[in-house]
Amino acid sequence: MNTKDIIESYNQMTAGFEKELEERTADEVAYDNVIIQELRKGSSIKKALKIAAEKYPDEALQYDDETIGDIKAHYDYLLNHEAIKNRIKQLR
Repeated sequence: MNTKDIIESYNQMTAGFEKELEERTADEVAYDNVIIQELRKGSSIKKALKIAAEKYPDEALQYDDETIGDIKAHYDYLLNHEAIKNRIKQLR
């Protein structure tokens, strides 16, 4: 499998996630960006959510001990997805 095939395969596998990302409002994107920025700084997910909620209270996610793991997994996936997409842009 060559690089082009790998990129095409990744794009096909993540098409649904990409569609979800495209459907976000500007405030949802901004809220997510704050969380991602904080996670990149090494903040915990709870701290990142708190900071984002202060800036975008209408977008704030509600969570508890049962849901925080799923939220963390979502943002970890989003971080990795963005890194992969940026790498793909560099390869093209």
